[in-house]
Amino acid sequence: MAAHIQQLIESDSDAIKWRLIMDNLNTHQSETLVRIVAEMEGVKEEELGVKGKSGILKSMETRSAFLHDLSHKVVFYYTPKHASWMNQIEIFLSILVRKLLKRGNFLSVHDLRDQILAFLEYYNRTMAKPIKWTYTGIKEAA
Repeated sequence: MAAHIQQLIESDSDAIKWRLIMDNLNTHQSETLVRIVAEMEGVKEEELGVKGKSGILKSMETRSAFLHDLSHKVVFYYTPKHASWMNQIEIFLSILVRKLLKRGNFLSVHDLRDQILAFLEYYNRTMAKPIKWTYTGIKEAA
């Protein structure tokens, strides 16, 4: 995962800022990912510390705080824990990938945008259905 993030960032080295949205999976706050961002930010090795013992690498919380530092070129935002409503977004993005992007042929970024917008219009007209929410919240013990 960290290699993918590094490749993504290197794909546009002129970008002023990267804002990446992740869930709270532990690999999204890994030592490797912290080291990639630290190198980009010029953070010294001694500031990183030792995983599980000291510095930025001490815990998931310290790594998460470092990766979410708004002064960095790459900033990670983490979705709330137990955010099952985000699954609906993931499901739709999967549909977009399978139905359009995977087999698509795009002549330019503008063509890509136009095809996505046309797909959204088609999807909303022919396939979209209201979401039937069944979750009623966490019940407190009596």
